[in-house]
Amino acid sequence: MCGRFYIATEDTAEELQQIIDSLQRKNGPSIKTGEVFPTDIAAVIANNRALTPTPFAMKWGYSLQNSRPVINARSETADQKPLFRDGMEQRRCLIPASWYFEWDRSSGRKIKNAIKPAGCNMMYMAGIYRIINGTPEFTILTREPADCIRHIHDRMPVILPQGISKDWLNVHFRANEVLRSADLNMEHTPEITAFA
Repeated sequence: MCGRFYIATEDTAEELQQIIDSLQRKNGPSIKTGEVFPTDIAAVIANNRALTPTPFAMKWGYSLQNSRPVINARSETADQKPLFRDGMEQRRCLIPASWYFEWDRSSGRKIKNAIKPAGCNMMYMAGIYRIINGTPEFTILTREPADCIRHIHDRMPVILPQGISKDWLNVHFRANEVLRSADLNMEHTPEITAFA
């Protein structure tokens, strides 16, 4: 699962900074940096009408009537679910981030961990999106966790290696084949400790 992620504003990867700068120049909705929460407006990369990868501002979470927003979708079954099928086929996106957060509760305490691919200062999470009443909304795809973080949580976002990330946006490639290239070489750092 991925319930929070982070976009660093200091020591930001040049590519991530270019995405943020591009969105700020558009004078559209203000995007969230720092710790990003569900329903925040975040930077997302998706194809424009000319099928060129382009930064967009999108709300995190599929809005559902009388329910919490759907912020994650299981990558293994998303193409079989009516809510996610169109996204898997036609509306794929990349969510750039510095890292994501997950809470380790195994010791009886709640320990917040910052998790990212080893040796990287930015990552791309695979996502899908839809447009409801003119508002673009995205959800992050999840998968089985890497062995090194399995003790923290039984799910993790699908993180695509830099060289494969653009393939995710190419709808001529089958979604599940691209997702098999997901990065599993992860590292984590305990960030904040809170008592349960």
